[in-house]
Amino acid sequence: MTKYVIVGNGVAGFTAAQNIRKIDAQGEISIVSNEDLPPYYRIRLNDYIAGEVSEQGLQLKNPSWYQENSIDLLLNTEVETGDPEKKIIVTTEGSQIEYDKLLIATGSHSFIPPVEGADKEGVFALRNIHNAREISQWAQGVENVVMIGGGLLGLETANALRKLGKRVVVVEFFPRLLPRQLDEEGAAKLRSNMEKMGFEFKLGLKTKTLQGEDSVNTALLDNGDEIPAEMTVFSAGVRPNIQLASSMDLQLNKGIVVDDYLQTSDPDIYAAGDVAEWSGTLYGIWQPAMEQGQIAGANMAGESDIYQGTTMSTKLKVVGIDLASAGEIDTEGKYESKVYSEGDAYKKVIIDNNRIIGCIMLGDLQDFNRITKIMGDGTDVSEIKDALFSG
Repeated sequence: MTKYVIVGNGVAGFTAAQNIRKIDAQGEISIVSNEDLPPYYRIRLNDYIAGEVSEQGLQLKNPSWYQENSIDLLLNTEVETGDPEKKIIVTTEGSQIEYDKLLIATGSHSFIPPVEGADKEGVFALRNIHNAREISQWAQGVENVVMIGGGLLGLETANALRKLGKRVVVVEFFPRLLPRQLDEEGAAKLRSNMEKMGFEFKLGLKTKTLQGEDSVNTALLDNGDEIPAEMTVFSAGVRPNIQLASSMDLQLNKGIVVDDYLQTSDPDIYAAGDVAEWSGTLYGIWQPAMEQGQIAGANMAGESDIYQGTTMSTKLKVVGIDLASAGEIDTEGKYESKVYSEGDAYKKVIIDNNRIIGCIMLGDLQDFNRITKIMGDGTDVSEIKDALFSG
């Protein structure tokens, strides 16, 4: 009977466990997590902060599901090291857990830039349910919040706090919001829409110092602006949790290096999710983590599925506004493009040699699926360039 051990309880680890059980009905499956909650939707932590979903509502499955599928959940268990030769991992308390096949899905941690005062009370980053609980509790006693980072997670966290009635100022180092998903014109339209909702922005600026005695009360920017901030939340990117892999002498680069089967340099150890580096890429988002977990789980159970990468296509709501982007967004204007901009809607299709190589849609997604299909099929659009948008 094969012993499968999964370290980490994010979507990669959960999906792997689910897939292993589909293929191997008899094997022993253990999910080991340093958290106190069974696998949950991390992408909904902002809804939790806003009071729109409970901790129970965050969970991917009811606790009974794990019993029904004979999956052993070891919560509040920190894995410190491992020994590939003995095929064990060791917890901080010294307990040894044996495995035949191991999946490292330890995720990532928030990157906190070297800002003076970042160690004060009232300064947070959002990565897990523990962070979300702390943010929710601290938010009860404050009015002014500074969000450092204008990416997807930063804007969603800012919006959750705005819904609680806080004044939120977003500070972003880049001169525009969502630099990975939007070009200048699209970002300007998003900013305008968000300002109407009550957000304030400081773009193209860095936070120099977080001031206050024991707890933060003011954010000082590098242009001299001082912003009231009884609470500051960093959303400045993530770094993979590679400590366990390092202790097991697995091949590392930025993350744990994996092949097309999601195997590490040890054939009995796999990696998936934020911690896995495939073909030089660390994805760090939900969809690739789920796909990698699915394939890693299948291969741990004896299949030979190949991971071919995840198309970086984002379709979501940012502060309640529809947004989708895929492929090349062409911020420098190198390629031919077709643009539609009216009211709150902004659409852009990027074309190279009569093939669509990317698109941006803000405020109106009705053409997104059709255009991404044309893009995926590599269709020649020379005859339909001027009729790509339905309005």
